[in-house]
Amino acid sequence: MTSEPVDDTATTTAPAQTPKRAGFTYAAGRFVISALARLIYRPRIEGRENVPLHGPVIFASNHLSFIDSLAIPVAAPRPVHFLAKSTYFEGTGVKGWISRTFFESIGAIAVRRGAGQAALDALDQQRQLLDDGFAVALYPEGTRSTDGRLYKGRTGVAFLALQSGAPVVPVGLIGTDKAMPVGAKMPSLSARITVRFGEPLDLSRHGAANSGRARRLATDEIMAAIHALSEQELANAYNEVPAHGAIEKIKQALPHERR
Repeated sequence: MTSEPVDDTATTTAPAQTPKRAGFTYAAGRFVISALARLIYRPRIEGRENVPLHGPVIFASNHLSFIDSLAIPVAAPRPVHFLAKSTYFEGTGVKGWISRTFFESIGAIAVRRGAGQAALDALDQQRQLLDDGFAVALYPEGTRSTDGRLYKGRTGVAFLALQSGAPVVPVGLIGTDKAMPVGAKMPSLSARITVRFGEPLDLSRHGAANSGRARRLATDEIMAAIHALSEQELANAYNEVPAHGAIEKIKQALPHERR
């Protein structure tokens, strides 16, 4: 399974969908997956004491591999939700049941891909979880880094943090790209990963969520914290999906705020 969970900048929820909270399937799955992951990868987990055990929290992480969305729930001392493509939940037969059960067991929430207002709808679903005191995980880069560098952050995570008032816990993942490289069908059993949780960030001093400047400054603070934890080379650019067609190429060339 090589497809990645969708990010906070390219998703949409069904109009009237309510987020499904972690339940028995998540608890049982997390127990089994955590035991297997610790046995196989012997993960180094640093800074668990920095994670608030109660109340809303946003995990903002670098993104190197499909298994990042396994590494964070396994390492975190509390349940974590993240967004995953709805196709993972819509299959039929035995294969569909296995896929659906697996993603539910790691705290995934089904969403449909989209852009613009659709992306805001996805953020709204995560806001619902935060309002109920849950934890969510997001990737400010928007998609996986294929060259190992840390790309500039998009402002969706900052928007959610400023709007909800939830603290942001930066996460630095190291070695997940070796454990399961982009394009690999099976994970490596020899790689060892590190998960680092930084101190919670209170971004409220940057201003209101409707301020583009506040979102940008808050995003830059988040990315600086992630960089300090992951120790990656900085790309100093956005991790853009290749443009198709003249209009998309023009859009990417024009200056605009990246959500």
